[in-house]
Amino acid sequence: MTDRIVPDSAALIGWRKSSHSGSEAGSCLEVLDGHSRGVPVRDSKVPHGPAVIIPESAWSAFVTAVRSGGFPS
Repeated sequence: MTDRIVPDSAALIGWRKSSHSGSEAGSCLEVLDGHSRGVPVRDSKVPHGPAVIIPESAWSAFVTAVRSGGFPS
């Protein structure tokens, strides 16, 4: 699993806030598009913290489930 962790996510350039994150200072998720090993994901409040790299297929399935209401609040 260590090959799926980036210890200091600030080393990667091009982060964007997830469209599902609110504009307040609460839970903010950032993703990095176009990475060669998958989709890096990090907590925007900790930009020098770790990022986890999610395989493309798993990320796609997660996004599809969120969009279809698979995770009710």
